[in-house]
Amino acid sequence: MANVDIYSSDTCGYCHAAIDFFKANNVEYTEHNISKDPEAKKFLMAKGIRGVPFIIIDGEEVMGFDEDILKKLLKL
Repeated sequence: MANVDIYSSDTCGYCHAAIDFFKANNVEYTEHNISKDPEAKKFLMAKGIRGVPFIIIDGEEVMGFDEDILKKLLKL
C-alpha cells in the first residue's frame, strides 16, 4: 500500500476532488489541512510550494490534482 499525504485547504475545490478520488479508489491517505494546521503550512512554505493540493505518494511529489498521474503512481 502506498504512503499518501495530501496538503489541502478548506476552500480548495481541487483538494476536495483529490480526496474524493482517494475515497472512491479506497486509497488510505493522511490529510494536512493548511487552513487548520500551521505546521503543514510552514512545511509547504519551506519547500517553496505556494498552492494546494500538494500530494506526496511514496516520496513522489505531485502539484495539483492530475488523476492520470495519481493512477500511475498508485498503480490503479
